[in-house]
Amino acid sequence: MTRLHADALATLRRWQAPDEEQERLRAMYVAHLERHPDGARRTCFPDHLTAGTIVLSDDGGAALLNLHRKARRWFAFGGHVEDSDRRLADAALREAREESGLDSLRFDDVPVHLDVHTVGFCDRRGDVRHLDVRYAAVAAADAGHAASHESLDVRWWPIDGLPEVEDEMRTLIRSARERLFG
Repeated sequence: MTRLHADALATLRRWQAPDEEQERLRAMYVAHLERHPDGARRTCFPDHLTAGTIVLSDDGGAALLNLHRKARRWFAFGGHVEDSDRRLADAALREAREESGLDSLRFDDVPVHLDVHTVGFCDRRGDVRHLDVRYAAVAAADAGHAASHESLDVRWWPIDGLPEVEDEMRTLIRSARERLFG
């Protein structure tokens, strides 16, 4: 068992899910990690953990989203864990920094939301299911952002004027605002 796997398992075992659906996903993720020593790595096919971060403005009134190059949809920042990630939270923070261009984030290292989604463009073997563990962070008002090679655009969106996003993105944003801003 790697350090990252042990951290992911410990993190998800102690996480307090806010509702029955999130608890169902938490239990599913824990069982996945208990069965698969590589369950946090993309080598685990077809299901593996991923980590992401929703970035909110310092007043909680806007969310920074990226227009994903391959999916052509607006998402929070996130992706696969890497060998350099010691903790699941490290992977989420790294992804947020890489994909947003932000150097400084006030990062909450307790997960805020879980989501399972199928991705058809990640692996040549076929569809994969990302067992996404999502965190939240706040960016300073004057922080400059930039799109990475994985994004077509990175943009602040007012909470009451979000682009077309999945319901789970709205739930993530609402959960992050409740956690970070009360």
